[in-house]
Amino acid sequence: MSTTTTTTLALFDLDHTLLPIDTDYEWVEWLSRNNLAGDPAEVKRRNQEIMDKYDAGQLTIEESAAFVLSFLTMHSPFELAAYHERFMAEVVRPNITQQACDLVNQHLSNGDLCCLVSATNSFVIEPVGRAFGFSHIIGTTPEYLNGRYTGQFVGVASYKEGKITRVEEWLKSLNLTFESFNEVHFYSDSMNDLPLLEKATHAVATNPSPTLREIAKRNNWAIIDLFK
Repeated sequence: MSTTTTTTLALFDLDHTLLPIDTDYEWVEWLSRNNLAGDPAEVKRRNQEIMDKYDAGQLTIEESAAFVLSFLTMHSPFELAAYHERFMAEVVRPNITQQACDLVNQHLSNGDLCCLVSATNSFVIEPVGRAFGFSHIIGTTPEYLNGRYTGQFVGVASYKEGKITRVEEWLKSLNLTFESFNEVHFYSDSMNDLPLLEKATHAVATNPSPTLREIAKRNNWAIIDLFK
């Protein structure tokens, strides 16, 4: 028995799609600025290296996770929660625009089944997703054992083809599949999301990278620019 009667599934990437920033990158930068991440110069160098590889489509999730999740091991859950509240106030909320909120709200008000699907780890993105109004949020899941983060991730990372797998797992938990919907919308800025964009019935290149913009034009996908 399906848990929903909606005929439309709306999926959203987060970084550079609904936000004009990369939350993974900015979280590490914020920790470094506040002397909470080790040697600031080395962290900044490595953070930029990771971002450059991601932009080029050359980053593996294993390399990304080994770097980003390592910072969760440095602090207690209580400390991390306090740091994330400051991160939201100082970095994330100032970058949430009305245009991005309106886009999400358009689907929510239509009764569409909406989900935020990001490669960024769930510790970082879940509060961000709630700020946009999402009830369903998929991120790479950091391992949590005996009251601490381990620096590893569990299950399939929601990156590249893994986004399809994670969405399928989530839909299965609702007794649904992609085929349950007449329309599947997916909004993304990145060529790393091509597998899920190609699976959607309505692919929307959102603030797309130059490479994705060209692909979208060739495929006659919709293109929208939320940020100037």
